[in-house]
Amino acid sequence: MLDVIDLHTDLLLRGGTVHAVDGVSLRVGAGETLGVVGESGCGKSMLALSILRLVPSPPARIVSGHVLFGGKDLLALTDAEMRRIRGKDISMIFQEPMTSLNPVVTIGRQLGEAITLHHGLSRRAAADKTIDMLKLVRIPEAQRRVNDYPHQMSGGMRQRVMIAMALSCNPQVILADEPTTALDVTIQAQLLDLMAELQETFGMAMVLITHDMGLIAENADRVMVMYAGRKVEEAEVAELFANPLHPYTQGLLGSIPLLQRGSTTDSGRKRLQEIKGNVPSLQNLPPGCAFAARCPHAMAQCLEVSPPLEQKRTGHWVACWYATGTTGS
Repeated sequence: MLDVIDLHTDLLLRGGTVHAVDGVSLRVGAGETLGVVGESGCGKSMLALSILRLVPSPPARIVSGHVLFGGKDLLALTDAEMRRIRGKDISMIFQEPMTSLNPVVTIGRQLGEAITLHHGLSRRAAADKTIDMLKLVRIPEAQRRVNDYPHQMSGGMRQRVMIAMALSCNPQVILADEPTTALDVTIQAQLLDLMAELQETFGMAMVLITHDMGLIAENADRVMVMYAGRKVEEAEVAELFANPLHPYTQGLLGSIPLLQRGSTTDSGRKRLQEIKGNVPSLQNLPPGCAFAARCPHAMAQCLEVSPPLEQKRTGHWVACWYATGTTGS
């Protein structure tokens, strides 16, 4: 459905060039959910914005790569051709609904604008479709709430509106950027169940961007781990959680709170594992592996040469010299 090949996006800043997306490739098929996980600043959101050609320019620019959809390279299309695809065939659920929604325009007008633009419906037909979409995402009293402004809705309701906007034109691909950020766990579960149900109904492909490994475990089919703008590991969800090969992925999984880890021992309550150190500055990345300074298994080779992304098990890819040594490759 969507094939991203060796995508590079840079940020041109006063202090130097930041390689926000550094040679990332991904594939996602119809009805499949690809989880993209990593800590803040690793390039997850910039990857999604690059796919839709929404990077803020300046300072950002897409340097090279290919984004293939429906036999077309989106990076080679004109702005007008891209506008016909964006929102209709590929939609995005943005991270913060309060900043993504126009505060002085009603929910109904914002939803109806996309429907009118891409479907060419009359004003009345677009209004009816708008109410249907609000009902689809289970907003109560949709016929009345369609005239509400964003500030009159709760965070969970605003997020439902964002999902309704993304689904209003029956897209083939959804890019969901932290779709449940800042929501309580009950609302999170409701929204994710709703998205899964709608995905199954419409057969959409989804790229689920998050820093929460728990969300990935419950909602993704495959998972891609990013660090410092690069893909460092990719595998089926069950395989990655059972056999993480990259030390960064192992650190992410080790930092998840578990009930059994909270039990007391002779030495008292166990501490959560932590990944020592900080993410290096993307303006001045060291040679070799970007994770080497924080890695407990770093060797001399890790500090000198960046490891290639290689397949170590069927469908399990990792960029790590240590993983190469432990698998006998």
